[in-house]
Amino acid sequence: MKHELWKESEDEQTFCLAGPHGDGARHLLEPAAKLIWTCEASSYYEAMMKYYEYMGWGVYKSDYPEEDKKTYSELGWE
Repeated sequence: MKHELWKESEDEQTFCLAGPHGDGARHLLEPAAKLIWTCEASSYYEAMMKYYEYMGWGVYKSDYPEEDKKTYSELGWE
């Protein structure tokens, strides 16, 4: 699934799913928010790994890896 990174200000950003699953998050964005990056991922865990790499934050570590590694297909989201 496609994920989007939106930048609202120097310190504020939102990383969310594209499409209907991200509508709630995008609805909260400031009107001047800009889409700055997208990626495809098959799970929340994979998306966060790519996001952390893009941001230069090192390796993403999940507190709930069993849940986070479930694919979106397994969750019935695709």
